[in-house]
Amino acid sequence: MYYFYPDSVIGQKENLVELVEFQKQIDSLKKVASSKKTINTLKPFNPNFINDYKGYILGLSAVELDRLYAYRNKDKWINSVADFKQVTMVSDSLLQIIAPLFKFPDWVTSKTRKTSKNRYAVKTYAEKGDLNTVTALELREQINIPDFIAERIINYKDKIGGFVGESQLKDIKGLYDNQRKKIVSLYTVKTENTYQKIAINTASANELIEVPYFDFEMALAIRDFIKDNGHISSFEELGKIDGFSLEKIDRIALYLTLN
Repeated sequence: MYYFYPDSVIGQKENLVELVEFQKQIDSLKKVASSKKTINTLKPFNPNFINDYKGYILGLSAVELDRLYAYRNKDKWINSVADFKQVTMVSDSLLQIIAPLFKFPDWVTSKTRKTSKNRYAVKTYAEKGDLNTVTALELREQINIPDFIAERIINYKDKIGGFVGESQLKDIKGLYDNQRKKIVSLYTVKTENTYQKIAINTASANELIEVPYFDFEMALAIRDFIKDNGHISSFEELGKIDGFSLEKIDRIALYLTLN
């Protein structure tokens, strides 16, 4: 059965759509106006650490906050207003209001940016220092990284029993990519490591938990996966395991062999 609506009804629907769109614009303007009122009460802050409450005060939507949290959960950092805009997709009108409050660390706004533009000196293996014997003081003075990041590098090295490869610096939270590149331009793993790689296809769960990146649950999952599917010929096959992330496979592979 077909229904025919008179032109008056159709016109009412069109008017309703226009009213809804108009109300959205009004709500958006109210949001911006509200942010202008609260901005004078806020102190400068690092946009990397916006919580739900501050996001609400600033006028950010839940979706915009979720984008920021998802980005930060990947250990990535907002280093500029442009980064914040790209990640959150916040409107230009709101960004214009809140951006003046953004305060980035000194090493981001000055020295780090200058360093990132320069090429690092190319050193031979013999000329480089040992990444497993470098001190926090040397990292601070030579790389110009904050005290807590330098200490974090040393603590992580001790936790895993020494670096096996330079790529493990990617595991250090808060270490910027250009800082990591500067470190590996001056240091590399030179200390002889006695660690014996584990044959993943025949390893027991107890052997697999010797890998710093595996807990016992994941070790069991890997063992069961290989038992059910047969020997693997590539570490990337581990990505088929529920909950296994290939993000750190380059570091995981440092401890394993496919033999």
